[in-house]
Amino acid sequence: MNEAIRELQPKEVWNKFADLNAVPRPSKKEERVIQFMLDFGESLGLETFKDAVGNVIIRKPASKGMENRVTVTLQSHLDMVHQKNNDTVFDFDKQGIEMFVQGDWVKAKGTTLGADNGMGVAAIMALLQSTEITHPPLEALFTIDEETGMTGAMGLEGDILQGEILLNLDTEEDDELDIGCAGGIDITATRKYKEKSVPSDTVAYQITVNGLCGGHSGIEIHKGLGNANKIMNRFLYGASNSFMLRIAEIDGGSLRNAIPRESVAKVVILKTQSDEFEKTLKEYESTIKKELNVLEPNLKVSFESIKLPKGVMGKKAQTRLLQGIYAAHNGVYAMSAAIPDLVETSNNVARVLVKNGKAKIGCLTRSSVDSAKMDLANALKSTFELASFNVEFSGTYPGWTPNADSKILKVAEAKYKALFGEKPKVAACHAGLECGILGQNYPEMDMISFGPTILGAHSPDERVCISSTQKFWKFLLNILEDIPKK
Repeated sequence: MNEAIRELQPKEVWNKFADLNAVPRPSKKEERVIQFMLDFGESLGLETFKDAVGNVIIRKPASKGMENRVTVTLQSHLDMVHQKNNDTVFDFDKQGIEMFVQGDWVKAKGTTLGADNGMGVAAIMALLQSTEITHPPLEALFTIDEETGMTGAMGLEGDILQGEILLNLDTEEDDELDIGCAGGIDITATRKYKEKSVPSDTVAYQITVNGLCGGHSGIEIHKGLGNANKIMNRFLYGASNSFMLRIAEIDGGSLRNAIPRESVAKVVILKTQSDEFEKTLKEYESTIKKELNVLEPNLKVSFESIKLPKGVMGKKAQTRLLQGIYAAHNGVYAMSAAIPDLVETSNNVARVLVKNGKAKIGCLTRSSVDSAKMDLANALKSTFELASFNVEFSGTYPGWTPNADSKILKVAEAKYKALFGEKPKVAACHAGLECGILGQNYPEMDMISFGPTILGAHSPDERVCISSTQKFWKFLLNILEDIPKK
């Protein structure tokens, strides 16, 4: 299946992408891909090493005639988001990604593709291996754990990199040059509750919300896509006011930076209410599908009878849970006043897990303004504390402040216009890029971010555009030819 990928142009990039996607590389489990990258650099006879936290650095001397140019650091992250469709049988810890070509796109079979940020990694690998491409001195920085905390970038010490210019290859629109990004913070709300015995004369149901698009909780948060956790909670909140409903379990969402696609709840109700309950569920599915029919055409709310659970939440704890999730802001919170059409602040209610006397709600709050990030974080903290949860902040990382006077930006803008006959969009993005973190230890480094067009990142609908990859590769090579002299 992946052999067709190797025949795409530019072959040097697609072959490296296929090699990379054969290596399992989940966040926080990057041992295999780290070794893969160390072996790759050493096989080329290049200076190759791993830092204290696991980032891999490979250095390549300039091509002939380019020795007097400024050293360029090329940066991408090794890990990828692991998501799959609920009917896909796949072991991310053991299997390589199965890819196929559909028109002008490369996709994966029922899983995330890993184009985020595998295309950037592949492009850098192709540059390191080439004996024909004209380039200045190169320093490749392959970071780890970008998707679940950016701990690789955070752990990079300030005396390792030698580059004066950094090209981050992690942007997902090929006509965009990013010069800024949002920072983020994880919010985790937890509480314990005493399980109660299952009321008599009850029946149990499993309710499933699925078929949602999901996607990147930064790049795609402005689209208003359905959040499975909020959709499930809306029904449970309403039904608990109309029926003798008790929650046994909820399992919704997965990763902090992915818009939740699925949620499953197990509940019990009185036997005498079962017919009316099923009718209400069907009516709710119809209502929510009408609301989201344009954005979520495949949304489904279904139910099935199951055997009675061992225990359920008490009424008071259940009410607090449902109220807390209902009140928690999800989606865009504020738009930027400084940059048109840029989401400034947002929140993703990413994870809801209720089981065995423990409830946990996980959110990722983002903002390009640090004070606004903390304002929304504190609003969510207050919401959950009012619902009797304990709240912790973690994983905070800074945004990347735009520098409109960047010298490498001027080079890239001129190259883009000369190559493609139009000006690129110079923008900041609502995703978290590692540039803001790297800039803390390397404040003088001149940075921009760009990449090929990737849609549906962080979901099984992830896909990368073939013609856009050709454009991206051409653009990258031309930028490297015009790096300033020392």
